[in-house]
Amino acid sequence: MSVPFYVSPEQISRDKADYARKGIARGRSAVVLQYDDGILFVADNVSRTLHKISEIYDRIAFAAVGRYNEFENLRLAGVRFADLHGYTYDRSDVSGRALANAYAQTLGNIFSETNKPYEVEIVVAEVGDSTEGDQIYRVTFDGSVVDERDHVVMGGSADRVAGALRDRYEQGAGLAAALQAAVHALAFEAEEERQLEASSLEVAVLDRNREHRMFQRITGRRLTELLGRDGGGGAPEGGSEG
Repeated sequence: MSVPFYVSPEQISRDKADYARKGIARGRSAVVLQYDDGILFVADNVSRTLHKISEIYDRIAFAAVGRYNEFENLRLAGVRFADLHGYTYDRSDVSGRALANAYAQTLGNIFSETNKPYEVEIVVAEVGDSTEGDQIYRVTFDGSVVDERDHVVMGGSADRVAGALRDRYEQGAGLAAALQAAVHALAFEAEEERQLEASSLEVAVLDRNREHRMFQRITGRRLTELLGRDGGGGAPEGGSEG
């Protein structure tokens, strides 16, 4: 008579968590941080079409690292969630906190009820009328959600990047200073510091000074100017996208 193979629930959870962390660590990092006029998103991403940073609703944006197909499914679900609540109730009733909680519930269910967890980590950010009203929520692969302040780093060598960011980040900094601090930190993702060109960066903001839709991508000439460089790729003209 054979003895049934038994694995404790704790061991299963540890194995799933290790699997998800390894998958996330293989990707390049992304940084989300506050600046004087809103919230800045910066990702090390050479693709011009497979975005890690996206708009969800008027004041809300989404950033993610990990497996693209998995976090893209989450992004689309978030857009549908926000549109449905805004249409059913009022646009002002759509909040970053509600969206983060919905993502946490979804990821928590996937982690506990399926054999393979999602290899993703996401940030949901909502810009307020002032810095004190900004909200940044970090949601991990197991459904844990944390209310972050000032800045957050995801993916890749997050600890190394976060350490470099703490050395340069200043509360209330302008957009250029905040962007340069984020890029400086991302350059430390590898064991040796490297130069990140504008063409390998995906950058966007939630700008509280804009009307209605706060989300704006920063590309081309405006990006290189904010980086304090004479060149570095990106779109040749246009500067930024709404």
